[in-house]
Amino acid sequence: MAFPTPGDMSRRHFMRHMAVAAAVAPTLDFISHIEAHAQTARRNNKACILMWCGGGPPTIDIWDLKPGSKNGGEFKPIDTAAPGVQISEHMPKTAQVFDKLSLIRSMSTREADHGRGRYYMHTGFVPNPTVVHPTFGSVVSHEVGSKRKDLEIPAFVSVNAPSGSPGYMGTSNAPFVVGSDGRIRNADRGGLTDIRLGQRLNMLGVIEEGFIKSGRGELPKSHKDVYTKAVNLMTSEQMAAFRVDDEPQEIIDMYTGGPNGAGGMMARGNAFGRSLLMARRLIETGVPFVEVGVNTGGWDLHNGVFDALKNNNLPPMDTAIAALVTDLTQRGMIDDVTLVWMGEFARTPRINQNVGRDHWAASWTNMIGGGGLKNGQAVGATNADGTACTTKTYQPGDIWATVAHAMGIPTNIVHTSKNGRPMKIANGGTPIAELIG
Repeated sequence: MAFPTPGDMSRRHFMRHMAVAAAVAPTLDFISHIEAHAQTARRNNKACILMWCGGGPPTIDIWDLKPGSKNGGEFKPIDTAAPGVQISEHMPKTAQVFDKLSLIRSMSTREADHGRGRYYMHTGFVPNPTVVHPTFGSVVSHEVGSKRKDLEIPAFVSVNAPSGSPGYMGTSNAPFVVGSDGRIRNADRGGLTDIRLGQRLNMLGVIEEGFIKSGRGELPKSHKDVYTKAVNLMTSEQMAAFRVDDEPQEIIDMYTGGPNGAGGMMARGNAFGRSLLMARRLIETGVPFVEVGVNTGGWDLHNGVFDALKNNNLPPMDTAIAALVTDLTQRGMIDDVTLVWMGEFARTPRINQNVGRDHWAASWTNMIGGGGLKNGQAVGATNADGTACTTKTYQPGDIWATVAHAMGIPTNIVHTSKNGRPMKIANGGTPIAELIG
């Protein structure tokens, strides 16, 4: 099953409306108190950054190594800042900040198909042909972003990531997708003066209100919301959050590993590092949910898994994650920002004839951290060769329920799908007890 995309508000659809809005948008007054209250905003804004490893990362080689087992592979575990927790030797920088992170080592999610796994991990629901469930970023946008009246840019931003559909959360909560360069195409006024723009906006307002009153369902109002957001994107000072190059060079270097990138892989290393830095800037501005694609190399590693991890995927990921945790901590934000690292599934414990690992969803690991959680621990366990969980198992709904708890979103919320069915938030998942105390 193909992973649904936000068909009624894809990035292209949104940007098309932005281009139209350029001809009708007024000059909005900038919010003068944004800077004055920046420190307060940083203290009070709960948020989540999802790091998405599309393709299925081999967590047995990253977070839950099995030394001495025939499935153990080439890498050695190293100690971390969390007593008793070891991770891969190729994640040394992340190991140093692991007192701020935790592992869920007994994920058992049964969906080992890319499309179905992406859907399940993003939404908490197994794909169902009768309903399109919202990706969790859209849930956060609906529950948190809609209450942040000072936020002028989208409440759910996806940077080089697949994200998914807003489902029954509606078009206004769809992910706004950008690349690691943060460039927003068509985000200009087309040379129109403030007066001319104001006149065109007034004309558009009359037309929009007429459509809304025509009783044609939710689409006219959704389109009005899209135009409003497009205008905000073109005129808001908060757009500066997308401009990573505004950061001091030493901060950029901390995330990317310097001018040559982590491990000498400038393009890929810089892309992920810059994406995480952009995520921090967006969160600081008030965006409650940012998804970032961990595009440091392919993760569907049926061949040459160890060379790929050691020489491509892990060095830039290690550098960027450690930088993010350090940066959030230094800014006093780490307890307000929940970090999640996952893919659609993991890789087989057994190493195949091509020195690769195949699809596996029965026993694997997710990383979570920050958010005021009780971090510095590994929750759950697998057996000595990694083929089975030996403790209580967890589903994606449990991960998202934990995120909801950390963000102050009630986990007993029930939404209604477009066909009238009640839908529990995070599919009724339960916050992980060891992490919330």
